Amino acid sequence: MPRVRVRQHVNPLSQKYQAPITPPKWEQIYADLDKPFFLDIGSARGRFLLEMAESQPQYNYLGLEVREPLVEEANLKRDHLGFTNLHYLFCQVNVSLPTILSSLPKKSLYLVTIQFPDPWFKKRHAKRRIVQPELVDTLAQYLVPSKEGGVFLQSDVQFVSEEMTRYFAAHPKFIQSPAFLLAENPFPVATERETTVLSQGEPVYRTWFCRQ
Repeated sequence: MPRVRVRQHVNPLSQKYQAPITPPKWEQIYADLDKPFFLDIGSARGRFLLEMAESQPQYNYLGLEVREPLVEEANLKRDHLGFTNLHYLFCQVNVSLPTILSSLPKKSLYLVTIQFPDPWFKKRHAKRRIVQPELVDTLAQYLVPSKEGGVFLQSDVQFVSEEMTRYFAAHPKFIQSPAFLLAENPFPVATERETTVLSQGEPVYRTWFCRQ
């Protein structure tokens, strides 16, 4: 399958992304809705979730991505491989996340990953970053309290990692797990960005928050 070429940066505050999506009928997508959900926010081309769905099939995987061509490409790969525990949605996460999570089976969201989000380096673009206090609050409402589950964050940009960590640490429902001030990725799959950064000898900043 040819690789789709898309712009690396999409302004999530553009008017075209401001309408919440209508979630699909999950029973028409997932073969078993009793499985816990694993959410990847900013799933890009979807390779991370694709490999996770194969290696750890005990979860239902859902990827959210603002670049529509990447979502279409990822779902085509999913269909070609015949996975019934994986789906990708095109949306602006900070607009559509409450609608999406409220439509999932109750008490089903178990794990969330936010990996290498667009840093939007300029100060005036800070509101374009994925992790905002409102997103943290939404995840706190729907994540199942668990010591094993929670939110995994990683970035190769230190100030982005620190900002994400600060937002989650400020929320009373999240606690940073000391066991997950991570030197390594706890999952058996690395994202494409992680592989590239590590191959260049650059640091990756990681942390884990449990939902109390």
